[in-house]
Amino acid sequence: MVNQSPPPDAEAQLAPYAMHGRDTAGRVHAEPTHAYRSPYQRDRDRIVHSSAFRRLAHKTQVFTGAMGDYHRSRLTHTLEVASIARTVGRTLRLNEDLIEALALAHDIGHPPFGHAGEDVLNECLADHGGFNHNQQALRIVELLETRYPDFPGLNLSREILAGQQSRSDKLRPADSGGRLLEVQTVDAADSIAYNAHDADDAVELGMIAIEDLDASALWSSAAANARRRYASLDAHQFRRAAVHELIDLFVSDLITASQRRLTDLNPSNALLAAFQPRALVSSSGEMNEQKLELQRLLFERVYRHPIVLDQRARAGSALREMFARFVANPAALPRRFAAIVETDGLQRAVGDCLACMTDHAALEEHARKFK
Repeated sequence: MVNQSPPPDAEAQLAPYAMHGRDTAGRVHAEPTHAYRSPYQRDRDRIVHSSAFRRLAHKTQVFTGAMGDYHRSRLTHTLEVASIARTVGRTLRLNEDLIEALALAHDIGHPPFGHAGEDVLNECLADHGGFNHNQQALRIVELLETRYPDFPGLNLSREILAGQQSRSDKLRPADSGGRLLEVQTVDAADSIAYNAHDADDAVELGMIAIEDLDASALWSSAAANARRRYASLDAHQFRRAAVHELIDLFVSDLITASQRRLTDLNPSNALLAAFQPRALVSSSGEMNEQKLELQRLLFERVYRHPIVLDQRARAGSALREMFARFVANPAALPRRFAAIVETDGLQRAVGDCLACMTDHAALEEHARKFK
């Protein structure tokens, strides 16, 4: 039998500016507190057990499954973001449970084929509100997941919903205020993860030579650190060591810069920390400049690589054809999307249907209907 007494107050270790579970704004549908889990632990568990989260294992991050099995999927990227974010959050004495839940949910709205799929669905839905993966994540956790008999969605804490909403606001600058420090931490970790790991994947796939990454001062510093640390490494070991050093440079700078701002301001509560003119949890100005240099290199040499562009075009063509077919023949839509046609319109229901598909399911559906 589970001990029903409250667990030790883990939140006593949190900084005043962290979001404490006891201060949660609650859920849209009120629920009693749990005997041994914090509200954000419950959010984490609901996200992990959702079907949308499981599908991330078979959705593209940057490179499709046709290119091998080394590179990141949307799921492994999500787990890496959560790992980095928790490290930063623990050091800054933020709420790790909230950080983990936010991180695990942050990409749950991505359609198949990564940003290529998102661009196509946004194009198809241009006259019906468009498509944004951050906003789609909210549709998933508030509407599309059906795990409870009394209400749709996962009934997550309002802090999770507000954090995800802040990511979907296209008019909000990335470093603007009004976001809990835990939300800022996940956004910073997301940037660190995709910069470091996209470089790693691109080299593994032969899209860029590791020597070409030295054009980035940040990568060059990480590579130099790896050489100083280890006497002799083969090419594979060296790349892995350099990626580790790159992440360490990112994270160390993020923690140092954020600690400095928090010490200077010394906010007395989570809301005071959140509503600052600029984000308190963010990298230094120098690191941001070096990060932009690396991102430009990846954009020019990797994200615009002919193989990647060809895959984007093929995926885009398949999604456009399926979208048009479902709009022309609504009866072909899976039954669970029929109610969405009635409430949000046919085009949005089709967008929801396609966005829920994995890469493989989308290609299989396209092959079956368009062979």
